[in-house]
Amino acid sequence: MKSYQIAHTDLRVSRLAYGCMNIGGTWGPGPMTAEERRAAMESIAAAHAHGINFFDHADIYTRGKSELVFGEALQALGIARQEVVIQGKCGIHLPGDSGPGSPGRYDFSYNHIVAAVEGSLRRLGTDYLDILLLHRPDPLVEPGEVARAFDTLHQRGQVRYFGVSNHTGPQIDLLRSRVSQPLVANQVEVSLLHNALIDVGVMADRVDAIYAAAEGTLDYCRRQNILVQAYSPVAGGQLIDPPPGAEERVHRAAVAVADMARARGVTPEAIILAWLLRHPAGIQPVIGTTRPARIAASCQADEVELSREEWYTLYIAGRGRPVP
Repeated sequence: MKSYQIAHTDLRVSRLAYGCMNIGGTWGPGPMTAEERRAAMESIAAAHAHGINFFDHADIYTRGKSELVFGEALQALGIARQEVVIQGKCGIHLPGDSGPGSPGRYDFSYNHIVAAVEGSLRRLGTDYLDILLLHRPDPLVEPGEVARAFDTLHQRGQVRYFGVSNHTGPQIDLLRSRVSQPLVANQVEVSLLHNALIDVGVMADRVDAIYAAAEGTLDYCRRQNILVQAYSPVAGGQLIDPPPGAEERVHRAAVAVADMARARGVTPEAIILAWLLRHPAGIQPVIGTTRPARIAASCQADEVELSREEWYTLYIAGRGRPVP
């Protein structure tokens, strides 16, 4: 698989990343079953075999089990730590995690960030994260406190580089006003169906709350050389197999994808992901399937280069109406 270097870092990464959210089995408190552990090993092995070297984690994924089984997999599969780039995320408290009735919430306090990273490192069985992202914007964020946490983690050698997830340009600017390290990535939801971050560029003269929130985020990341990562890049499989009751644009987009895949002799996954790869922001799709066959199907995207006409055909199908 083709690779590139992330700006502001010495990290060379595959064009596709593998998202580890679901490799830990269920989100319940119980341990993984033998079958869940076997499936996780197969998923990680398949991603690595197809040239993916970038693995995305978060401390909350299946309540820490995803990190645990990934650490076990590296050892069991004989994958050296330096062969992979491990990205973690922190900042989310799940409901009830600090006592009965405690709310789900976000926490960018110094104590939470540092403790979360230490927990992730312990579960992963590694001394450091290559990248740490702040998972979702915390309305109570104190940029100076974030800066202190980042400095501590960087000085200890526990985190090499930092970034954010689900942040807008102004929110990133607020953090950059105090953080001394460069913010190298912003992970956001982008797909043919969840296209507001792209669509805002052609809807500038329309008024819409969703677009207003998204306005300028991709352009900001491009100007600052911040890697844009796209989670849920195939819209949870809706673009391959639309669920019962799906809206008309989902069906039309799925048909457009299937037609183009047949014409190109590739998988639907390859077409969907190639649409993201074609964008000049240099978007890195984060695939999350746990099925080795779907991982292989996704990796075909690395060999697909869409024309402008093909890209707009899919874009219009996904947005459900012509461009203005």
